[in-house]
Amino acid sequence: MGKILLIDDDPAFTRLLGDYIADQYPLLTVDICNNPLEALAAIRKAPYDLILIDFEMPTLDGRKLMNFAVQSGIEKRRIVILSSRDADFLHEQCPMGSCLAVLNKHEVRQRAVLDMIFSSLSQKSVHGE
Repeated sequence: MGKILLIDDDPAFTRLLGDYIADQYPLLTVDICNNPLEALAAIRKAPYDLILIDFEMPTLDGRKLMNFAVQSGIEKRRIVILSSRDADFLHEQCPMGSCLAVLNKHEVRQRAVLDMIFSSLSQKSVHGE
């Protein structure tokens, strides 16, 4: 089973995305952290196949969380940064190669990219990879 950690300070968004993943991708499990400081312990403790991190949060921003995850041994290609900001801003902040993807969480076309990622992770779960 594929395991996802979703870190976002917006409980409505995490509930919506968590429910969507559970409904559309039953082989994937989602742990949710609405407090970025609590996410530090979750990153250290559990092995995740994918970490979704909101870029802008109080107390600890997404870039710092991403750096912590990488320093904790999470591969960059297992991290996706989500934000309400436009793509140009996000790519300036997180250049190509710093993570798997940087996506606007409210754009439909960007959500299609998330679906491709979830589908791929789900397929790996089926094949035991």
